[in-house]
Amino acid sequence: MIIPIRCFSCGKPIAHLYQKYKTLVESGKTPKDSLNDLGIKRYCCRAQILGQTDTLELINKFKKF
Repeated sequence: MIIPIRCFSCGKPIAHLYQKYKTLVESGKTPKDSLNDLGIKRYCCRAQILGQTDTLELINKFKKF
């Protein structure tokens, strides 16, 4: 998983908000409310955060050694 440091479209820094977003969603908030609480209002920044997936566990299944 590679979280972009800045939004590709507008350039706003968003990487520092991803972990907070993830904890809010895991605590039971909806993604929409979580993004609103973090102050992410632009649709381009929202798309960057929502488009991230945790693939580390999937990748670890295919180790070569």
